[in-house]
Amino acid sequence: MNALTADKLPVVVIGAGPSGLAAAAHLVARGIEPLVLETGTAAGRAVREWSHVRLFSTWGELIDPAAEKLLAPAGWVRPDASTYPTGGDWAERYLQPLADVLGDKVRYGATVTGVARAGRDRIVDSGRDDQPFTVHIQSSDGAEERITARAVIDASGTWSVPSPMGADGLPALGEKKAADRITYRVPNLSDPAVRARYAGKRTAVVGSGASAFTALALLADLAKENDGTHAVWILRSGISDSTYGGGEADQLPARGALGLRAKAAVEAGQASAVTGFRSQAVERDGDRLVLVAEDGRRLDPVDEIIVLTGFRPDLSFLSELRLGLDERLQAPTALAPLIDPNVHSCGTVYPHGVNELSHPEQGVYLVGMKSYGRAPTFLAVTGYEQVRSITAAIAGDQEAAERVELTLPETGVCGGAGLFDEPENPEESGGGCCAAPTTLQIGVGAPTATSGGC
Repeated sequence: MNALTADKLPVVVIGAGPSGLAAAAHLVARGIEPLVLETGTAAGRAVREWSHVRLFSTWGELIDPAAEKLLAPAGWVRPDASTYPTGGDWAERYLQPLADVLGDKVRYGATVTGVARAGRDRIVDSGRDDQPFTVHIQSSDGAEERITARAVIDASGTWSVPSPMGADGLPALGEKKAADRITYRVPNLSDPAVRARYAGKRTAVVGSGASAFTALALLADLAKENDGTHAVWILRSGISDSTYGGGEADQLPARGALGLRAKAAVEAGQASAVTGFRSQAVERDGDRLVLVAEDGRRLDPVDEIIVLTGFRPDLSFLSELRLGLDERLQAPTALAPLIDPNVHSCGTVYPHGVNELSHPEQGVYLVGMKSYGRAPTFLAVTGYEQVRSITAAIAGDQEAAERVELTLPETGVCGGAGLFDEPENPEESGGGCCAAPTTLQIGVGAPTATSGGC
């Protein structure tokens, strides 16, 4: 395939979420035709599933500059940059309008089932780099289609693959059979049907991050109104000074507030903590469930289980591509050391772009949350910077691609898992994980100036 032919092909973007739509906006700005393939029926399908959750980031940190330039001529009104939206706000007031402006460049009901080099499986070397990509699609009506692309940007995220309860990374024995009593998302207790599911019940919450804090706080509020409501917090480690975050001293006020609410729930008896419990099995006990640990411990029966142990990327439809992925995080090899959760939180990740996101298979990129593999924290603006750099490279502007243009609040900007109650005063509530408005310009290869994260 010669360069002239390649230039006429679209860049396929997988996923109409924040990073995917930002990628399309940057491609349009550079005169390159994007085709966004979205499995759902609207933009931001995953975001809509946590529409009740308030983000830790302000509107000012959630709008991509190239996207805003596309939206402005359409009469779009920019939300107050200092306020904190819910997931539903983000989807309805920004993502969907952006998708609407992109028009037929976004296709809904299109599930990508495979990506490969035209006429080459992953084994074949001969002429590989000269071939375009073929993207296999299944429409919502079951019809199959194959699209040819000059490059592929996978922004499909990780929301569709929650990590299981088992401490070894695999489903606990009996977990699949108990699926009707297990959820892998923070429940929306403002929904009467969901509220009734947990009211007066004993619920196990498995996990130790901000999402688990949120679930514990919500169940504690429910317990104040409904006798018999109790949360059992399952922790694989013990409780230490860092278990609940930094509390009032936390550099990230919203995270600290969540941790304090979880701690208060335990101290008030609305939740009980079980430490050092590494789940191996879940068994039926009549209409209830019993969790069993690797050491043989058995907990008292519970009615429901909320598993909040993170997410992981779906790499199945990329199996014919030559990806360079870290063996632990399943993130691009060059990016993995920069985001290792054993070392970094969202405020200490080095800025990065096309160089860290490239693979042995030239022309394919994982961006947004998917680029982080199993790493748990991600910055919305990081995704926007990723796609800016990548689209510059696709356009042949290597200088712009290698120039990192990332501006962050000093404590980082996280993208989710806040409580969904409306803050009376955003400044007082610290409703974003990084409430300090101070910004820091970050250059190529330079670390952020703080140890904050979320």
